[in-house]
This record gives sequence, C-alpha cells and structure tokens, in this order.
Amino acid sequence: MPRTLWKGAISFGLVHIPVGLYPASREDDIDFDWLDRRTMDPVGYKRINKRTGKEITKEHIVKGIANGAHEYVVLSDDEIRNAYPKTTQTIEIESFVQASEIPFVYLERPYYLAPINKGDKVYALLRETLLAAGRIGLARVVIQTKQHLAALVPVGPALMLNTLRWPNEIRPWDELKLPPEGTKEAGIKPGELSMAQALVDDMSKDFNPDDYHDEFRDAVMALVDRKREAGEVHAVTPLESAEGSAPPSNVIDLTELLKRSLAGGGKRKAADKDEEAAPAKPAAARKRASAASSSTGVKKRKASS
Repeated sequence: MPRTLWKGAISFGLVHIPVGLYPASREDDIDFDWLDRRTMDPVGYKRINKRTGKEITKEHIVKGIANGAHEYVVLSDDEIRNAYPKTTQTIEIESFVQASEIPFVYLERPYYLAPINKGDKVYALLRETLLAAGRIGLARVVIQTKQHLAALVPVGPALMLNTLRWPNEIRPWDELKLPPEGTKEAGIKPGELSMAQALVDDMSKDFNPDDYHDEFRDAVMALVDRKREAGEVHAVTPLESAEGSAPPSNVIDLTELLKRSLAGGGKRKAADKDEEAAPAKPAAARKRASAASSSTGVKKRKASS
C-alpha cells in the first residue's frame, strides 16, 4: 500500500466523498553520481558567489525575484510562507468537461484517489456517473502548499486526479514557424493524404503499455551488469562525517508540519502546535544546558549540607 500524500474529500454540490491521495507514478531514471576520475571520490555541489568565485554558507543566501535587468525583490522565508495558499483538504469540482477538451500538453502528474471513512458507495457513484456521461471533473486542490488545477478522471476501478499545468506555463505555438492548417493551405494533394491515411490504418492497434519500455535504460543497466561480472568495479572510500557542519536552520518546515497535521485529521492542540513550531536546540546547546543543570544541583546539595 503506497503512503498517503493527502487526506481530504471530493466536493461537488452537496456531495462530500472522503478520499486519500496516493502517488500514481514513480521516477525510474538512471542515477549517475559524479566521481573524481583520479581518486574515485564523490563530487558534490557548492554554493558559489558568481562574482567572487568563493563558496558561501547557507545562512548568507536569500531568495530574490528579478525585477528588470539589474534589480531584485528580496523575499524572506516568512513572507514566502505567508503567501502559501491555505490547505482546505478539499478537491473542489468547478465543472464537468469532455476529456477531449483538455490537450495532452496540460497534463502534469497523476495521482490515485481511494475512498476512506466508509465513502466506497458514493465514490463508486461518482465514478460510474462520470463514465456514463463521458465527462471528467475539473477541480482546484492544494497539495503541499501549492494550488493546482486538476482533472478528476475515471480509470478502470479508480478515480484519478491528474494535476494540470496552468495556461501561463504552456508556451504559445505562435513562437514557432509552422505550416498553415488545412490540407489545401499546406499544399497537400488528395493522393498524398489517402496514402498517408492508409499507412496510419495499417499501423493502428490498441494501446497496451506493456508493449513499451525504456530501451536506453535497459541497455545501460545491461552494460553495468557486464562490467560488474568482468570485475570492472572501482572502490569508493566512504567520506568521513564533516566536522563543524552548519548549525540547523530555525526555519520551520511547513511541508512536514502540514503532512503530520493532515495525518492527524487536521486537529492539533495548541500545545502541540507550539511544540512543533519551536526550533529544536542544537546538540551542543542541550549538553550545555544539561551540564548547567547538574552543576546547579551540586551547589544546592552542598549548601543544604
């Protein structure tokens, strides 16, 4: 069972369907690590000041948005956090549309929705209604502090939520040099069109995802296996833990807090909120506090004796 990313409800009209959101895709890319050819040591990333070429620490980095050629508007972590849309735990369906009305270019990331809290029957009712109507739901939802436009689609026994790109994220095609629409306007002869249609018909078949796989990944992993069997493996000495690493940041991880709040049904006591919001003390500070407490206790015992 995959982990639940989000718990909430599908809402349209007076209908309320409690659901959990689950990932429907996974990355299966080849993980290439960088190594130093001379020593086989891992190669990492550094934060470099582009003007001076010097490395800088995390606490000296701020977030800025370009405002013209040589100006930036700087935003603090608190300002960015306060601008986040509030999590409503609701997939609010705004309308129902034909699936063919949404171009493939708008599709972004798929998720599974599964009924929870005895919502099976009304979940099935919505799924079967959408299938019978030949429509999908167009909704807004907030996932991990980001608002998405999304399509609610019946697929087999499941309702899927596919997040969509916003219109401003799609490049307009008028930036490209494309042939005019229409066969006559594009200079296509009737005979050429007939032959092309015959070829398409000859190559047409039902879509089966199992017929397709990543041939590049298969070839690379087969090469890795051959090299491993031939003993062409380079040992990499583990790096020692760095001394004097940067102190922990006091910035609250809102994403983690929201996940834990959602897992608890969004009902947190005020004391729990304060405890979560309080930044954890560094280990060194805890040791000093413990030592100070022990020292105070010894002094009190001596005074009493």
